[in-house]
Amino acid sequence: MIDSTRRWLRRNRTNFAVGIGVLAAGYVAAQYLLSKIAETRQRMSEDRVAKENLRRRFQQNQEDCTITVLALLPTATENIIEALPVERITQDLQQKKAERLGRSAATLDFASAIPSSGPSSVTDDDGRSLASFQSESFVHTSQMAASNSGTGEAGASRPPKSKVQLWNDLKITSITRAFTLLYTLSLLTLLTRIQLNLLGRRNYLSSVVSMASHSPQDPTISLENLDDDNVEQTYGNDFETNRKFLTFSWWLLHRGWRDVMEKVEVTVKAVFGPLNPREDIPLEKLSALILEVRRKVEGATAEERRSHKWLPYLLPPPEQEEIVLRESGMLKSPSASQPTSIPSPPSSPNAASSLHSSTSSTASLRRLLDETSDLIDSPPFTQILTLLLDTTFSHLTDHEIRTDAYRLPDPSTIPRIQEVPDLDSNLAKAKLAAILAVVTKQAHAIGNGVPNTYAQAIEGVKELEAFAAVIYSSQFEFEALGDGRGEGVKETSKGEEVVGEKERVGVVGAASGMFESVWGRITGA
Repeated sequence: MIDSTRRWLRRNRTNFAVGIGVLAAGYVAAQYLLSKIAETRQRMSEDRVAKENLRRRFQQNQEDCTITVLALLPTATENIIEALPVERITQDLQQKKAERLGRSAATLDFASAIPSSGPSSVTDDDGRSLASFQSESFVHTSQMAASNSGTGEAGASRPPKSKVQLWNDLKITSITRAFTLLYTLSLLTLLTRIQLNLLGRRNYLSSVVSMASHSPQDPTISLENLDDDNVEQTYGNDFETNRKFLTFSWWLLHRGWRDVMEKVEVTVKAVFGPLNPREDIPLEKLSALILEVRRKVEGATAEERRSHKWLPYLLPPPEQEEIVLRESGMLKSPSASQPTSIPSPPSSPNAASSLHSSTSSTASLRRLLDETSDLIDSPPFTQILTLLLDTTFSHLTDHEIRTDAYRLPDPSTIPRIQEVPDLDSNLAKAKLAAILAVVTKQAHAIGNGVPNTYAQAIEGVKELEAFAAVIYSSQFEFEALGDGRGEGVKETSKGEEVVGEKERVGVVGAASGMFESVWGRITGA
């Protein structure tokens, strides 16, 4: 029996070998399939976590932008209010009224008198207008000090202005101040978004490179800025470079706003100059006048708006960049004892490392400034700026002036399904003096309002977040390395990281085309 069993096994050994081979192959295939499924699940989980971290990081970056704008805005507001002293003109008008009342004994009891003639009515209108200015605005601290110290000197150095001249100055100054603050707020918002999102993108790239250099057992990405002890990071974690880059908002806060003010003031004089403060202005006409000012400042057509250059208002020319850094305290003033020639070659490794770090930091700052300039000169910048100005001017006209000067209900408080009969807001009228009082009050709300409703209105512009997302997510493949290792990171529009070998690519031309391409995909243009 043993021999028969042995013969049977010998006859079927081929079948046994094939069966065992099939079972082994099936087992190996099953294990390979299970490992691939597990690997795919792990990759999907890691991608989901990475995208969630990126989304949370992006949202935090936008909140930082808003906080930064609200922190910087008071600086520009103080400069603008000091340059356009509406409250000081109001004090001069009140002083003239007091002098006129003092000279006329017949008007001592003007509060209870009933107007019966034209001049008396005019006097009452002026009194009510000045009262509205006094109650709806306040005198800035710098203006109060200047007014108290320079009232007597002003009268001696220049002839006193007439009441008509003062009212005309009040009209031009109050409107110019409010409009300049709106332009400054919109420009500061866009500049801050560009700066912080550029830095956020570079820091994200740094975290990706850090992850790629870690061992597979440690796949986590550090999202914290722990670079204070290492200023030679390639992708933007240079703390000193970031500080210098953010310091360039100094130009708009101290110089750029003045250029905006001068342009707005010329336009306001041309548009609002012929109007009389006692004239009744319909809401529709006021909106048309404001739109005319904007057309003259920004451009009447889409082509004119695209060709308008906002870069000189936001960033200094290259020859004045060092002045900005010095004025902001980032650079020390040059002294006669310091040599101005190129430093001699370093004599120690530490000195060589410091020199290399300084050179790398300067190149990184130059790259950031060039990319910021390209973004400011791009068509999407003008498009977003127009939307922000539409929002802020609409908030001023359709909400604040409409409710305070025209006594009409706020459109946002009217239910959509409810129709208001016999209410034509376009036919409503208000005196220009009353409108000026509201504009003066809103100037302080624009610059120092808590909460700042104008900044909140800007945050509601969805295209602004899309603009920030384009900056944050595009052009990753155009980031230059700067360390010569040849290893780069390519970031696709879907947030997938690919680490590989690549050559150094020029940023300026390619980045501009990439930015407009991504923006076109988002907006559908």
